Amino acid sequence: MASLSTARQLPLPLLPRAEVEIDPVPDSSNAVARTWLGDPMSWPAGRLVLHGPEGSGKSALLAQASRRLGLRRLSGPLLRGVPQGAPTALDDADCAAEEAALFHLINACAAGGHLLLMAGREPPGRWPVALPDLASRLRATASAALGQPTDALLRALLARHFERRQLRVEPAVQDWLLARLPREAAALAEAAARLDRAALAGGGGITRGLAREVLAGLLDGSGEGGEDGAFDGAGDDFVATPGAPSASMGTLL
Repeated sequence: MASLSTARQLPLPLLPRAEVEIDPVPDSSNAVARTWLGDPMSWPAGRLVLHGPEGSGKSALLAQASRRLGLRRLSGPLLRGVPQGAPTALDDADCAAEEAALFHLINACAAGGHLLLMAGREPPGRWPVALPDLASRLRATASAALGQPTDALLRALLARHFERRQLRVEPAVQDWLLARLPREAAALAEAAARLDRAALAGGGGITRGLAREVLAGLLDGSGEGGEDGAFDGAGDDFVATPGAPSASMGTLL
């Protein structure tokens, strides 16, 4: 078995999406989207696009809506051929592998009276598509914008990831992490997963020194001291304890 020090040096792959997603946290940045999602009968032609910057929670909202509304989930980069019409949630729709496939999907859902929920970074009218008919369909699609996640939203997401993994982390330590981690949901999930693995492998608590090691390449080192002096009290003392092994938790969905 590899030592903990060796394991820390190995690059850790990004988590599969199923382990990144948790139920979205209500926030001012996603209020408009939640209103639209709460009334699918109001979507013109049964279509809606969620759009916003990376880490704004589009995928989490889409996943929650797909479960609640009974939508099949598809991925834009894998969308090819002539998809059959069915209630659908299409993530990364602005990165569809084939424009013709996206066009056929929109038409098939419209013809069958099926809901079509899509997510992308930009409003649908700005997606770089070459097919004129597809561009026309996209311009006619309603959209709901998500803003940059607020500090309160990021704090709630990180705390939720720790709770799912049964890690008890002091608020000051969470503040320290939030000051350095990218403001993206996927980064928070990856950080919680790495800290969980390290704590279980080492059999002890999580320290700031440990976090610097296992989160190398993920943390922003620009805040090492100075403004975050209020958090120095946490030091490298024991700050978190792993609970039951996270493997028993299954995926986060």
